[in-house]
Amino acid sequence: MHPGTHFVFGYHDVLGFVASFTSSMPGHQAHWYLQREQFEPVPGEPRLYRLSEPERDGARRTRQAVHDLRRQGFAVQADIRLDPSLSAGPPRPVRLNGLQERRSPLAQAAAGRTTQRSTPPITTPSAARPPKPTYAPIVHLTVAAGGRSR
Repeated sequence: MHPGTHFVFGYHDVLGFVASFTSSMPGHQAHWYLQREQFEPVPGEPRLYRLSEPERDGARRTRQAVHDLRRQGFAVQADIRLDPSLSAGPPRPVRLNGLQERRSPLAQAAAGRTTQRSTPPITTPSAARPPKPTYAPIVHLTVAAGGRSR
């Protein structure tokens, strides 16, 4: 183990995913961090913690704990399969959410492309507005009698 290591993560045959802290780390601080990462103290072992509910994606959660503690600035040593910098996680299965099957036919039609307007309508400047007159219109203004002059 490297000097200055704060936490050590590994796998135990009986306890599952475990974590421990070294003497370079204060016990109360290590306890606080490991509990936040969902590790619980092992009775009878003062510096040993085990992952709660290891059957619930334990390897990924342990790798995440290693990553989180390193991001906090701690020196962490981990088994090769639990070290996120050395191992890639297992491929996650793709689960379909069934959204397409739950949609009503009307909603599917509204979300799809329409066949009515497959191409935008072609407009020319002459078809869009009436033609301009070739003459200038003449407007005659009349002044009402008895009105004020300016």
